[in-house]
Amino acid sequence: MSQHVWDDPEPLTVESAPVPEYGSGSLADLLPTLAVGMDVPDMTASLGELSPADRNCVFLIDGLGWEQLKAHPDEAPFMTSLLGSSRGGTGRPITAGYPATTATSLASVGTGLPPGAHGLPGYTVRNPETGELMNQLRWIPWTKPGTWQPYPTVFQLADAAGVHTAQVSAPHFQNTPLTKIALSGGTFHGRLTGEDRMDMAAEQLAAGDRSLVYTYYAEVDGKGHRFGVDSDPWRGQLMYVDRLVQRLAEQLPPRAALYVTADHGMIDVPFDEQHRIDFDEDWELRAGVALLGGEGRARHVYAVPGAESDVLTCWREVLGEQFWVASRDEAIAAGWFGPHIDERVYARIGDVVAAARDDVLITASEREPKESLMVGNHGSMTSAEQHIPLLEVRS
Repeated sequence: MSQHVWDDPEPLTVESAPVPEYGSGSLADLLPTLAVGMDVPDMTASLGELSPADRNCVFLIDGLGWEQLKAHPDEAPFMTSLLGSSRGGTGRPITAGYPATTATSLASVGTGLPPGAHGLPGYTVRNPETGELMNQLRWIPWTKPGTWQPYPTVFQLADAAGVHTAQVSAPHFQNTPLTKIALSGGTFHGRLTGEDRMDMAAEQLAAGDRSLVYTYYAEVDGKGHRFGVDSDPWRGQLMYVDRLVQRLAEQLPPRAALYVTADHGMIDVPFDEQHRIDFDEDWELRAGVALLGGEGRARHVYAVPGAESDVLTCWREVLGEQFWVASRDEAIAAGWFGPHIDERVYARIGDVVAAARDDVLITASEREPKESLMVGNHGSMTSAEQHIPLLEVRS
């Protein structure tokens, strides 16, 4: 059993959690705002400060948080220049949404909906129909995509409104269920290299009088997980993706806007028992728990029927000084997953939801051996994880 010793003697309250800015400054608000400027019906411009453009491109860099970008101006000179207005662009942070994790955020950006509506509220969540944990990034076990996430994407709505719509990403993403339910609509263009993706994104932008293009790069996140934020491999990826942003910006056709954003930030967690509590070795945390979902910094805890109250009490007593620990209904009422929860999503959320405040993880060495060894982690509501860049370049 881990020794639960914390520096802060005061337990955290559910109300003290910094809830994402749904409806005014979250990742889910970006595409609907751009779509309004292209006359796509039934959209809301929640990010009203963005000026309309006929051609819009969103470049999502996996794992690049606002704080990490701000801390590395030498590695990212072009994106750093976009923090001001020297190149005709502006930059500010928006919030990813809770949890700050890839599957959830990609569904938020693509559907324009918060997690409580689109229904991907974690890395792994319980499928109420089967009782099994569902990995929403890898889509294991397979679940019918259109039932799991039934809403149309903004890309599909834009395509139906006559906007030239395209996604440019790695070829192996084309037919994944996550792409189908979050990012489909128009045409998919698979390109292996970052340079080829930037060139194709620019070509697709120019292909219509009104265009909406999405492109993606993954390896900043990959190097952060494996080696940590600020490691040499991570900084090398940041330098590379900065050149990709500049390459795309310099090819923008007339009447176009490029928006650079991310799905989450990242935080390094030390490898010791105080910072990494192993659920599989901790009898207190395991008591009454049927399934452990989510990820290290954003856990969904599913209790044995009848044990929900006891599990909540225990998790608060053990973790409540460095985690925000809430019941399902408390987390929903506090707006963690958005302003409302669809009925089909309710039971996917844990009976207990635990979000890390400090540099601490709930690992699971037997259940999640690979994830338990990651240096860089994300998922919670801290600034380092939640705040992501929204950088703009206009032609």
